[in-house]
Amino acid sequence: MTRGCDLRVLQGAGIPSERPPTRHLGESVLKEQKNCGKNHGLLNHVAHEPAPLPAALRPTLCAHLTPVPFALRRFDIYRKVPKDLTQPTYTGAIISICCCLFILFLFLSELTGFITTEVVNELYVDDPDKDSGGKIDVSLNISLPNLHCELVGLDIQDEMGRHEVGHIDNSMKIPLNNGAGCRFEGQFSINKVPGNFHVSTHSATAQPQNPDMTHVIHKLSFGDTLQVQNVHGAFNALGGADRLTSNPLASHDYILKIVPTVYEDKSGKQRYSYQYTVANKEYVAYSHTGRIIPAIWFRYDLSPITVKYTERRQPLYRFITTICAIIGGTFTVAGILDSCIFTASEAWKKIQLGKMH
Repeated sequence: MTRGCDLRVLQGAGIPSERPPTRHLGESVLKEQKNCGKNHGLLNHVAHEPAPLPAALRPTLCAHLTPVPFALRRFDIYRKVPKDLTQPTYTGAIISICCCLFILFLFLSELTGFITTEVVNELYVDDPDKDSGGKIDVSLNISLPNLHCELVGLDIQDEMGRHEVGHIDNSMKIPLNNGAGCRFEGQFSINKVPGNFHVSTHSATAQPQNPDMTHVIHKLSFGDTLQVQNVHGAFNALGGADRLTSNPLASHDYILKIVPTVYEDKSGKQRYSYQYTVANKEYVAYSHTGRIIPAIWFRYDLSPITVKYTERRQPLYRFITTICAIIGGTFTVAGILDSCIFTASEAWKKIQLGKMH
């Protein structure tokens, strides 16, 4: 903006519309530019002698001659377009409504994911529960509806030399079918080495001739019990196994591959459990002395791979970044689409009117 008084400034300041000839007015303006703030002159209507300006007009005229201050709005990169320079269309309105609905849908989807706890899993080779003393807690619940409780026992053995017959600690036998059957519930520990535990009649004082080993496994789990909605693992893979229709004199072998599992919640607290895969076979065993007494065998081995589940929540900055990307991307694509449709419609109108060459 220039420093100077022009005719419009003078008129805005109150100078009468009847003006002297242009040459004399120009001389007066030039003189006023030189003397503004120091020696104010008055423009009169005499052809050759300009006179000083009235005192009432001096502040107004000088205010227009002061330097323009630095404007912060010069940095505005979002310049506003006057409404009279824009043209609304039905196509643009439809695209705008669809765009807003689409943004709302994506926003609600991202918000749901943000407030929901995510469970991330990873695999690594290590023993996660080093403070367990090399032990794994086992929980067993099994029913044998055709075997008396005084004949049922639990035996444990492994490659470290452990061989325990008739384990009774933390165990309970519940009679079934008026004493004809038995339900065995037990809590015990095993070493972290290959081995087996089995339900049999080996601990009975007198061995029955034809023990019936048909059974139903209600629960077999290792370590802590995990009841987490977002984790669907094989923590009780044998739960519900029904062998009531099997050969009563057959032995049952369950081969288990135990996988250490760690669950870490949002507070950093860890719980240690074990998943396992299972394969089974059913057979009647014989030796040189005759048929071998049947049993229910659980043969286990440990996997070196550990599965870790970690609770995580999406960070706030990622949520904000995603929302900005959704809004910006949607409006950009919608603007391109609207521009293409508008341009095509205008071209078609010109073709219809015969104005396009």
